[in-house]
Amino acid sequence: MSQIIASFPPARSTYIRDHILLAALGSLLLSGVLFYVGNPHPWTGIVGSVLAIGARGAYAMSEQLGMVWKLSDTKLIGPDERVIPLANVADARTMLSALQVVTQTGDKYLIKYKADPAAGASHILKTRDAALSARS
Repeated sequence: MSQIIASFPPARSTYIRDHILLAALGSLLLSGVLFYVGNPHPWTGIVGSVLAIGARGAYAMSEQLGMVWKLSDTKLIGPDERVIPLANVADARTMLSALQVVTQTGDKYLIKYKADPAAGASHILKTRDAALSARS
């Protein structure tokens, strides 16, 4: 019987920070496009981007913040009860605020909105290595 040794809940502050960054980048891009095409009101790109990203972020927040991954001594368990045996984990790496787990078959899973994705990746890989050395 395997026991849960760690969990990876999303960080609310990271979720909010990522959406603010997305809104800022969207504002620059949309305003730039509107300016380039000669729109007399390029400032509307800022308003539109902030409203769109803000609405999407507010709508999806409770669902996204409820996606908790769990790590046992033998497997990684996703929020939808998807089970990834640690023996099948080829790599775990960071992608901005997310932690990407790659399996031996090339499947990729994102553990999103981590405050410290590098620490999570390291923890998964160390647990995998310990599980593999215990088997041999």
